[in-house]
Amino acid sequence: MSTAPVEHALPPRTERPRMPTLLSSRPGPASSDPRPAPHRRRRIPLRLLAAGAGAAVLVPVGLQVAGWLPENPFGRDVVDRSTTPLLLALEDLHEYHAATGAFQVVVDREVDTRYVPSAISGERVQLLATGTADAYVDFSGLDAGAVTLSGDGTAATIELPAPRLDEVRIDPEESRVLDRDRGLVERIGDALGDDPVDDAELYAMAEDRLAAAAAESDLRERAEDNTRTMLTGLARSLGVDEVEVRFEDTADSAG
Repeated sequence: MSTAPVEHALPPRTERPRMPTLLSSRPGPASSDPRPAPHRRRRIPLRLLAAGAGAAVLVPVGLQVAGWLPENPFGRDVVDRSTTPLLLALEDLHEYHAATGAFQVVVDREVDTRYVPSAISGERVQLLATGTADAYVDFSGLDAGAVTLSGDGTAATIELPAPRLDEVRIDPEESRVLDRDRGLVERIGDALGDDPVDDAELYAMAEDRLAAAAAESDLRERAEDNTRTMLTGLARSLGVDEVEVRFEDTADSAG
């Protein structure tokens, strides 16, 4: 008995839904690459390049110019336009300056206005004055009778005038005003006036004080000793063994 083949019914095929076109066209994830991505170079602005080039050019030029400039290019120059000194006269010296003394004094002078406080009107000045004075012997009045020689020429007697004191010379570098205290009236007058402070009277007082100090010192006695020593050595160099130097006046009586 023949049997007919049995046909099994297959289930109907179901179709997969299609992806939208936008999703299917997206690129897939990037593949992992071990090499680092290259950095993008930054462009340097043209202004910065120009400034750097200018500095590179100016620095050596500036150094070269600095080598040409003086050490102090803005210093002050002093121009001396003084005239050449003129010789007015020549005079032979007939004085032997045998001793020099240095003296110092502080002149303290105060000028007050009557019945007015010193803070309003008045002045007090202290001046330190340093000066020198010479004691000299004048040879200009000597004649042939001033020197007497013995018959054999081995002894001599010399007659000289007494030593005198020269004028005091104040040293401006060693003299200065120590203190000056002025009243209000004097200070206002200085501010409004054109005349500077005149200390000539103070220096004149200082000269008088120094001259008096020189007269009271042993400067003239030293001048006598130094003159005697000088003439004795000179006479002995000429063959005179005994030399006596006499002064007409004593140092105290000479002016």
